Amino acid sequence: MTLLAAQDLHLWRGDLHVLRGLHFELAAGQCLQVTGVNGAGKSTLLRALAGLLPLESGTVQWRGSNTRADPHAYHSELAWLGHGTALKADLSAPENLRYSAGLRRQCGRADMDAALARVGFSHSDGRLARQMSAGQQRRVALARVLLLDCALWLLDEPTSNLDSGGQHMFDQILSAHLEQGGLAVIASHQALAVPAGRLQGLELT
Repeated sequence: MTLLAAQDLHLWRGDLHVLRGLHFELAAGQCLQVTGVNGAGKSTLLRALAGLLPLESGTVQWRGSNTRADPHAYHSELAWLGHGTALKADLSAPENLRYSAGLRRQCGRADMDAALARVGFSHSDGRLARQMSAGQQRRVALARVLLLDCALWLLDEPTSNLDSGGQHMFDQILSAHLEQGGLAVIASHQALAVPAGRLQGLELT
């Protein structure tokens, strides 16, 4: 059963026609990897799917309904991670998670510690976000995605600044998400190690 469907998506950026009639469908447990050269529109597509950019034409459907008809219901099941980590510089990892994920759902300390452990970040690390490396910040941002507990992940280059261990960690949490019936749209130049039959590709030119 199709959960996310994009139909005839068009979007202009100034005089540049970035998205030109895109179509795709995703069912539970499937991942769409979006690839293409720099400037091809990968981030634009993800931002449009997240409702952050208006489409000139076309529709995005979630669970069979146009997302414009009930955006709150759609966004309540969506976890977004863009190029930036959106961490507050003067907050620690748990404080960032309590602030950001807490806007969407009740999160106890045990939940936050478990999410940080899954991404390989020590919950006892008290440094502030501005004191973390770029890779550590990315791990905390991925912990936020886990905490939101959403069916749909929209992720823009989620493994940027991660070392090889971090990339392996991401493959593991993505595979687990898909195996549990979640779905994801991911812009990434890196190959995604997901179970066979769960990966679709969309190359933008």
